[in-house]
Amino acid sequence: MIKKGIGRQIVMHYFIVVFVTLFMVEIIFSLAIRVYYYDTVYNHMYTHSTWTSDYFQKFGRLSSDRDPGYFTEMLQTFELDNTELMILSRNGDVLASSNALQADKAVQTSDVSQAVSGSVGKWIGRQPSTGEMVMAVSMPLMERGENRFVVRFVTSLERINANLMKLTLLSIGVCLAVLALVTLFSVGLANSIVKPINNIRAVSAQMAKGRFDIRIRGKYPYELGELAETLNYMAKEIVRSNQIKDDFISSISHELRTPLTGIKGWSETLTIGGFDPEETRLGIGIISKETDRLIGLVEEMLDFSKLQQNEMKLVISRVNLKELLQETMLNVWAKAEQKGIQIKLEDETEQPVTVMGDGNRLKQVFLNLVDNAIKFSHENSWIHLVVSLKEDNRVLVQVVDSGIGISEEHLNKVKDRFFQVNHQGGGTGLGLAITQQLVELHHGDIDLQSELGVGTTVLVELPLAEPEEQTGEEDLASTEGESSDE
Repeated sequence: MIKKGIGRQIVMHYFIVVFVTLFMVEIIFSLAIRVYYYDTVYNHMYTHSTWTSDYFQKFGRLSSDRDPGYFTEMLQTFELDNTELMILSRNGDVLASSNALQADKAVQTSDVSQAVSGSVGKWIGRQPSTGEMVMAVSMPLMERGENRFVVRFVTSLERINANLMKLTLLSIGVCLAVLALVTLFSVGLANSIVKPINNIRAVSAQMAKGRFDIRIRGKYPYELGELAETLNYMAKEIVRSNQIKDDFISSISHELRTPLTGIKGWSETLTIGGFDPEETRLGIGIISKETDRLIGLVEEMLDFSKLQQNEMKLVISRVNLKELLQETMLNVWAKAEQKGIQIKLEDETEQPVTVMGDGNRLKQVFLNLVDNAIKFSHENSWIHLVVSLKEDNRVLVQVVDSGIGISEEHLNKVKDRFFQVNHQGGGTGLGLAITQQLVELHHGDIDLQSELGVGTTVLVELPLAEPEEQTGEEDLASTEGESSDE
C-alpha cells in the first residue's frame, strides 16, 4: 500500500485516467461488435427475404391459391441453416413453417405488423415457446400490388450472444492486464519522483536547522535537478554570505576600535593638562579627524540600511553632470595630491550634460568611485573621468585608473555587500553595494572592467534629462511633492 503523498496521487491519477479510458473503450467495443454481428445476421436474412418476395411476385400468383404444396416448395427453396422460415397470413397465422412444430397461436410481434403495413420488419426478443433470444425479419409477399402473405425468417441469437460474451470477457481481461501494467508503471514513476523529493526534503530540513555544509547528492532529471542545484547554490551562497558577514563584523570592529582608541587616548591625555598649545591643537585635531571617520562609517551603514528597506528618499532636480564631476575632483584633490595622483576630466560631448537626479546622492556615487580609485592606485599614477554620450539618449561616465586592478575571481563579487578584496584596506565593504543601488535608483547601470596589475574602469550610465521647456512643470510638481513628503 502506498502511503499518502505525491506518490499515491500520481498512481491514483494514472489509474483513474486509464480506467475511465479503458471503460469507455470497452463499452464502445462491446456495442460495436454486437451491432456488427447483429447487422450481419439481419442483412443475411433480409437478402433471403428479398429473394423470397421477388420469387413470389413472379410465380406465386400462378400457384399459391390452387396448390397447397406451393408454400412447402418455397420453404425448401429458400430455407437457411439454423433459421426457421415461416409463411404467415395477414393476421399472423402460420400457413407453413420449416419447423416441424408449428405454433398454434398467431404471431403478433412488431416485425409482422410492419410487414403487414408494407415495410420490412425487424424484431429482437425472446421466443415465447423456448425462451431463447431470437431475431425475426419479416417482409410482405405482394401479388398484383396487394399484400397477400408475410414471409418471416427467425434465427436464434444464443450462439451469437455466447460468442459476444466470450469476446467481451476477453476484452475485459485485456483491459485489466493493461490497467495492472499501467498501475505498476505509475508506481515506478511515482517512486522515481518521490524518492528524489524525499531526499531533497531531508537535506532541506537539515539546511533549515543551520547545517549549510551538507549538499544534495545525485543527478536528477529536469525540474528536480534544477531544484537540487538551486538548493545547493542557496546553501553555498548562505555560507559565503555568513563568511562575508563575519569578515565584516571583524573588519568593522577593527575600524571602530581604532578611532575610538585614539579619541579615548587623547581625551585622557588632554584631561591631565600641562601641554603647550601646539600639542593641544594636535590632540584636538586627531580627535576631530577620528570623529569624522566614525561618522563616515556610521553614515555608510545607515545609508545601506535605508537602501535595503527602500527608505532612501531622493530629491530630484536637474543636475549638471560635468559640474558635479568637477566638484568631486576638488573634494578628493588633496587626498590624490598626497599620493602624487593626477585626476583629469575628459569631455567628449562638447555640450552641456544634464541628468534628472539627486545631486548629493550622485556626488556620493562618484566620490566613492574616485576615492576607491585613489585608494587602490599606485603613487604618481593617474585617474581619468571620461564623459561621453550614447545613442539611446544616455550619458556614460567612465572612471579609469591605472591601479592594482581586480582579479577575475573577485570581479563579480566586489559589488556584493560586505565583500572586501583586501580586509586590511579598511572600510565596511558596503561602498560599491551602496553605489550600485544609488545608480539603479536613478534608472542607471553600473559595470566594472578590470585586469589585475593593469587597472580598473568603472562605467556608469545615466539617462539624460528631457529639454527644460518640456519638463519644467513636471520638475516643479515633483519638487513640491517631495517637499510635502518631507
